[in-house]
Amino acid sequence: MDNTLHYRSKSVRFSKYFLLIILFFVILTSCKKGGSEVRVIFVGDILLSRNVKEEFQTKKTFPWDNLKPLFQSSDLVAGNLEGAVGKIEDQLISDVESPVFNIDSTDIPMLEEAGFNIITIENNHSLDLSKKGKVNTIEALKKNNITPIYLENSPQFFTVKGVVISLLSLNIVLSRDSTKNQIPSIEIKQKLRFAKSLSNIVVVSIHWGSELLDWPNKEQRETAKWLIKNGADIIIGGHPHIIQTPELIDGKPVFFSLGNHLFDQKYPRTKEGLIVDIRIQDGKFTCFGIITLTKHNSFYPEISDRIIYKFEPVPYRITPFQINNFTLKPLSITEIDNNRIILQAFKKEKKVWETHPMSIISISSSKLDGKNQYLFTLENHYSSLDSETNQRPYVYSLDNKGLIARWRGSALSWPLIDAQISPDKDNLLCVLHRGDSFIKPDKTIKNTRVAAYEWNGFGFKGLSDSITCELCEKLYKE
Repeated sequence: MDNTLHYRSKSVRFSKYFLLIILFFVILTSCKKGGSEVRVIFVGDILLSRNVKEEFQTKKTFPWDNLKPLFQSSDLVAGNLEGAVGKIEDQLISDVESPVFNIDSTDIPMLEEAGFNIITIENNHSLDLSKKGKVNTIEALKKNNITPIYLENSPQFFTVKGVVISLLSLNIVLSRDSTKNQIPSIEIKQKLRFAKSLSNIVVVSIHWGSELLDWPNKEQRETAKWLIKNGADIIIGGHPHIIQTPELIDGKPVFFSLGNHLFDQKYPRTKEGLIVDIRIQDGKFTCFGIITLTKHNSFYPEISDRIIYKFEPVPYRITPFQINNFTLKPLSITEIDNNRIILQAFKKEKKVWETHPMSIISISSSKLDGKNQYLFTLENHYSSLDSETNQRPYVYSLDNKGLIARWRGSALSWPLIDAQISPDKDNLLCVLHRGDSFIKPDKTIKNTRVAAYEWNGFGFKGLSDSITCELCEKLYKE
């Protein structure tokens, strides 16, 4: 059974001003201990419509006046925006019973003014105004210098003071179009694998759970375990609209629900929220939970008089990706339709070269020939072989000028779903194929097949011996 590693403050209560002094002192003392501290803030669900909009419109006030000092002292500030930019008339007609949260594009600049530089939008309200509304939201956020994160462009990478943090945004609650992200899934497993390869810390923001339930349900617990098994270091949850007690699962902090940050629900528990304050320094990260409350006759959050959760420091991966004498670091390019990335190569902390924008799905390295390290990637590319834009495996060597393509995905037997170099054998490629063929392509066929391929110096050739095939079967059963 997983242990809950948090503490609740005792009966001693401090004024919020004294609490802020304590927080400031913690920041100063932690900075003196070693290298520069990285500070990342996550808040819960944000609403910019209904009664919240009425309050800032009629009172001519700003929702985050009380929190701007906290946000301004942080390197990254992220929140989950509920709704979509557009008019209520554009709502998607649906059988899913859920309110529609339409956001005025002129209200998005408030998020930047408050200090947000990241907004996750993968939730059950992102499609309230159909796909057009989601695109409008993405464009409005980018226009205001805020990185929007959703399934299609996850993971996004942020490098702060040499620490690479990746963030994925997921939703397993039914949207108005009756869709949600599927977990477990190969797609999300690939995204986690990619994030883990290139970052020091992987954060997953996920919309899940049951509304107004103050404990995590079975699905949340099972999903958390799966996400952690596949690479998540910190999980930030939302949707229940009340705080759910965070826990340490398999050594990783899981904040099941941060509750409401800026919302207009009036139940007592919905007027509390949790701010996750992550401090990263000297190879470890520490997570704090700061409670916010809303005053009577207001929906604006204020820091309460207590910090009630703290996790013990957790070690993280110091160097995310090294191959030969190079360290590879990611530079994300956020696009609406095409999530691409630039790889930057460093030697002794000096940038040597960078790639053109690449549509990479996963990345790893292996001594394919038993001597030299090669880069293995899965990339999205069009091929005349199947007349599709699909995943293609690539093999590269590296020199001081850049990547050199050694193999471009030819000679695989069937259409591909996923491919990985075996952790048990350096020259073995394990591939999960679709059940159809290049001759008769049919994506509706649900069955799959696993195949094994061996590097021969020029490419990969198929294998049929039972022992090798079992290694690959095992890889895709996990």
